[in-house]
Amino acid sequence: MALSMRKHWYFIAPAAILGILLFGFIGGEIVKLLWNWLLPPLFGVREVTFWQAFGILALSRILFGRWGGNSMAGSTVRRRIDRRIDERLEQMTPEEREKFRQGVRGRCGFGPSTSTGPSTSESQGQ
Repeated sequence: MALSMRKHWYFIAPAAILGILLFGFIGGEIVKLLWNWLLPPLFGVREVTFWQAFGILALSRILFGRWGGNSMAGSTVRRRIDRRIDERLEQMTPEEREKFRQGVRGRCGFGPSTSTGPSTSESQGQ
């Protein structure tokens, strides 16, 4: 049984390495082709090489992507924050809830709610 598992890993390890290399090559080529097709005519930027495109792909994965797995620390933190906000909102009266929502809208740049605030023509004096 142990010998069988060892032979299994001798096949899986090279296949996994080959798959990672193939994914990197295909991803880099796709980024390079899309970049060189779209960005120079639209924005006048220079064309990129394969290695520059591979670097863009890696940077985008670091900044925006996931490196696998179903649970990330960020999503766990976000769920915990959402749960705490929901708990607090449930304990508030409807008036307190509306006051809280208006405060959030004001801090986030949305201004007052359209249902309780002045219309744009009234606020501009028209």
